[in-house]
Amino acid sequence: MYKVYGDYHSGNCYKVKLMLHLLGLESKWVAVDILKGETQTADFLAMNPNGKIPVLQFEDGSCLWESNAILNFLADGSAYLPSEPRLRTQVLQWQFFEQYSHEPYVAVARVIQRFQGMPAARLEEYQVCQVRGHKALKVMEQQLQRTPYLVGEHYSIADIALYAYTHVADEGGFDLTAYPAVRAWLARVAGHPGHVGMLD
Repeated sequence: MYKVYGDYHSGNCYKVKLMLHLLGLESKWVAVDILKGETQTADFLAMNPNGKIPVLQFEDGSCLWESNAILNFLADGSAYLPSEPRLRTQVLQWQFFEQYSHEPYVAVARVIQRFQGMPAARLEEYQVCQVRGHKALKVMEQQLQRTPYLVGEHYSIADIALYAYTHVADEGGFDLTAYPAVRAWLARVAGHPGHVGMLD
């Protein structure tokens, strides 16, 4: 059985929760409170020296961190990670996009608006997040107008990676009205057998 160290409100942690649920794998959730500094304790840093969640711990005590690395590990050999090299590389392409062009803006805007109450000191950063987050959503919209999922016809960990923060983008002030293909994709993902919500 795996242990997952994380926060239910975190999109990065939700990726792991959703993947485990889709695969029907048993796991134990260990709640970690970032605001209380629990990712900076000696015990936690022994698991992940980068001091971030999520962390996937194996039965032998060894650990894997970085949400998309965990997704790739869990999905290996399943229908959620294509074996064909070109398709597998496209999955990675979207995961890199998520970490560099999507999450830093959509997720950060959510933190500033929902969890910090829009402090004046972060207003300029929030406005930058809005511009760059909408740019990322437009990229997704273009792809999803062509294919039902981000990598063609099949649901993959590329979709899981980007669903995590896109489905709560409104909590960061992003209106998805202008993205009909993204909204249809969100509904497809949520309707997939085995789906579990962020706070379920």
